[in-house]
Amino acid sequence: MKINAVDLFCGVGGLTCGLNQAGINVIAGIDIEEKCRYPYEYNNHSKFIQGDLKTIKSESIANLYPSDTDITVLAGCAPCQPFSSYSYRYKGTNVLINKMDLLDTFGRIVHDILPDIVSMENVPQLAKEPIFKKFICTLKQNNYAVNWHVVFAPEYGVPQTRKRLVLLASRVGDIDLIAPLFNKSNYPTVRQTIYNLPKINAGETSSTDPMHKAVKLNPINLQRIKQSIPGGTWHDWDEELLLDAYKKQSGKSYTSVYGRMKWDNPAPTVTTKFYGYGNGRFGHPSQNRAISFREGAMLQTFPKNYVFFDTQHPITTRDLGIMIGNAVPVKLGVAIGKSILNKV
Repeated sequence: MKINAVDLFCGVGGLTCGLNQAGINVIAGIDIEEKCRYPYEYNNHSKFIQGDLKTIKSESIANLYPSDTDITVLAGCAPCQPFSSYSYRYKGTNVLINKMDLLDTFGRIVHDILPDIVSMENVPQLAKEPIFKKFICTLKQNNYAVNWHVVFAPEYGVPQTRKRLVLLASRVGDIDLIAPLFNKSNYPTVRQTIYNLPKINAGETSSTDPMHKAVKLNPINLQRIKQSIPGGTWHDWDEELLLDAYKKQSGKSYTSVYGRMKWDNPAPTVTTKFYGYGNGRFGHPSQNRAISFREGAMLQTFPKNYVFFDTQHPITTRDLGIMIGNAVPVKLGVAIGKSILNKV
């Protein structure tokens, strides 16, 4: 049986990589960002199509599937910024309004081409939104059996405390996500994921891997991280190192930044600014720096040799962080792929 998939909002290919690893052939990925083309095609050997899915005709997506395809899969993660807990402060503003209807775009494409199987991954907060209920309604009106769950990523091999909404819908029988593969006693950890990478200092790049690069720390942040302990907070610092905000009563409980990860726990959720020590709890467990870009990618379960750029395809630090932080964790994509293969 020939199963072929198309990955919408594919980015650099986290979901595509996972589906391929599971054994599902991904014909193409579609994304508005041209800068994703090189890493997507180089690593996955699938076609990258640059374009705005709001304007791409559904017929052209349907035509991507080879004529001898037995099972068509349409997968994707509409950009989740409009629905994240961080973005709720901007809800209803122009900051997010242009992205709010991308799930409607996904639903329109499903309605138009009726793939056999639909997979959608997003942030848990999406479940509270009318647009999600509308998406499910579209699926059911088109005779899809629908299952969705909010999953804890370590249960599927992702070494970070990320929660995600995963939906599977099918017109060829009921398909649900496979049972968790890990539990609290054996969750994958930071140590298992990045411990064996070469040691580097803040501001240095490994001689063997340009992705293993840590951003520079200014002198005061270098002192701060030296006084930070794994799993601790800025409460561990000397008084003179405290930010003014933390000296106020209102700031005493704000401990979600300037922290070190713990070796034998999953990492915190990898964000698009994971490479900055002050942007979350992304301090390396034992080296005095934030985690490197390679370490962030590996915590997102990209293969260690996944290529994001080369000298002909340079990328800015900011864009590299966005590519990695916005990706679907590869092993979550593997779980989605295995769930499909178990039922067809």
